[in-house]
Amino acid sequence: MNILVIGSGGREHAISWKISQSSMCDKLFIAPGNPGTAQVGENVPMDVSDFAVVADFIRSNSVEIVLVGPEDPLVNGIHDYLIDTEGLDITVIGPRKEGAQLEGSKDFSKQFMMRHDIPTAKYQTFTSDDIEKGYAFLESLEAPYVLKADGLAAGKGVLILNDLQEAKDELRSMLVDAKFGNASAQVVIEEFLSGIEFSVFALTDGKDYVILPEAKDYKRIGEGDTGLNTGGMGAVSPVPFVDDVMMEKVVSRIVEPTITGLAKEKIPYVGFVFFGLISVNGEPFVIEYNCRMGDPETEVVMPRLKSDLVSLLKAAGNGTLSKEVVEFDDRSATTVMVVSGGYPESYQKGCAISGLENVENCLVFHAGTTMQDGKLVTSGGRVMAFTAYGSDKKKALEQSYEGVKRICFDNINYRKDIGFDL
Repeated sequence: MNILVIGSGGREHAISWKISQSSMCDKLFIAPGNPGTAQVGENVPMDVSDFAVVADFIRSNSVEIVLVGPEDPLVNGIHDYLIDTEGLDITVIGPRKEGAQLEGSKDFSKQFMMRHDIPTAKYQTFTSDDIEKGYAFLESLEAPYVLKADGLAAGKGVLILNDLQEAKDELRSMLVDAKFGNASAQVVIEEFLSGIEFSVFALTDGKDYVILPEAKDYKRIGEGDTGLNTGGMGAVSPVPFVDDVMMEKVVSRIVEPTITGLAKEKIPYVGFVFFGLISVNGEPFVIEYNCRMGDPETEVVMPRLKSDLVSLLKAAGNGTLSKEVVEFDDRSATTVMVVSGGYPESYQKGCAISGLENVENCLVFHAGTTMQDGKLVTSGGRVMAFTAYGSDKKKALEQSYEGVKRICFDNINYRKDIGFDL
């Protein structure tokens, strides 16, 4: 069958790498893709925000499965558009617009969790009309204070602040001054949960689901989880503290109620659910949902997935996931992200990348690269993910870092302590 993956980052490279291994895949397209995805399929230079263009391509190339990598097209309704387009008989992996609100609106997701008794931090939602009530709610909480833009803010809409007055000032900045544009027209304030974070991933057909390998990612730019939040500086899988007891709690208290809750509310959902979780004294709570796979977690989850991904995707589309068995690779997988100097703030693009041919024992997933005058150059803040296997986390990380050391570009930066807290 012919498959189209939508996206251009490391997540989409890792997913495409996995799909390309399946005997069920005849032709793999990636739109728009990157120089890495070009090694496992055919890149299609298309504006994926123009759904009519996407539909025309699907029709012209007999595409049967469309997997949507990023959140924006899902929140904007690409699934609904493609399914409702006459003449297209396809499976779309990624929820319809209504289901994508699990990620597209923090307030929607918190209300959903409350309705279905899914453990999460207590919260309230505010607009500019009731900012004084927001100040009062902040005063009722203990530091640190968590402020979340309700809508999509490219991973930058969450603030964790230790000072009450600073929290009030930032609340005003978000609501009144539109710090995150329309994304912060509503702001969710919630209590801070102290613990250690991890991520669990499910693929669902709307009634049944399969669990993929869990992971832990590292969002802060600096060693020891310091500095600004980023899109992710690295990840590890498996997560040592996520044992059978913890997974049983996650499945029974969070995954099951989420999937059954969607069905009860008649919200059709075919695709991935990302559960951003925190373990508080051994008890799991939901920090956030995503309606797609995480990045860079995908870069360790896909290498640890032994099952045929295309078979799982087809079953999700057919509503037969209950018949699928998922197998994991027993080895550890780790990924280290190399980024442009200055990221996540301003950074230079177009820096020549050298040494890639010298990398051994590593999977290199491209995130922010492009070809310029026949040369590979940087084109984003997060540039490449170096993923390696090992009999344990330590050995895998040694291989990831050895791979990182073999490439170079101006102002290259990466964290040297991925997995430090495990």
